[in-house]
Amino acid sequence: MKKLSLILAMSAIFSTSIFAQKTFTLTSKDLGGETTKIQEFNGFGCSGENQSPQLSWKNAPEGTKSFAVTMYDPDAPTGSGFWHWVVVDIPANVNELITNAGTKNLVPKGAIQSVTDYGIKGFGGPCPPVGHGFHQYIITVYALKTDKLGTDENTNPAVVGFNLWNQTLAKASIVAYYKR
Repeated sequence: MKKLSLILAMSAIFSTSIFAQKTFTLTSKDLGGETTKIQEFNGFGCSGENQSPQLSWKNAPEGTKSFAVTMYDPDAPTGSGFWHWVVVDIPANVNELITNAGTKNLVPKGAIQSVTDYGIKGFGGPCPPVGHGFHQYIITVYALKTDKLGTDENTNPAVVGFNLWNQTLAKASIVAYYKR
């Protein structure tokens, strides 16, 4: 009986390691649990450096044809949150956005930075109202089943989000907090 239990246990471990899928993961060398003045927007009452953070991802699912990245603040006092960054059509062979890519337009060739809720194209860092407490900044990378999302640099974040919803194979997020 002990031998049978051992064989079953070893079989379970072996099959789990063979069939286990690696998790689609997003990380940043620039962010810990909070953003800083380096990422803070410069304008709209804020005086930060407005540098987009470095982002890298791994273990995209099979069938990924492109990626998209967004940064969203659900705590903004707008009734609908606030979109700080929208990048689509990142080629499937890319797995990183370098520091300041969204501000200096150093995104990979072919990628499109759409308009944000600031009304600008590219990265617009955190700028919560003074005394409003910590806001969450949800940065998400989407693995997409299409190479082109069908949007352009003037497409508003809600329409981009709708198209992302229809084309997403997997997504991974990190959350950073900021207050003024």
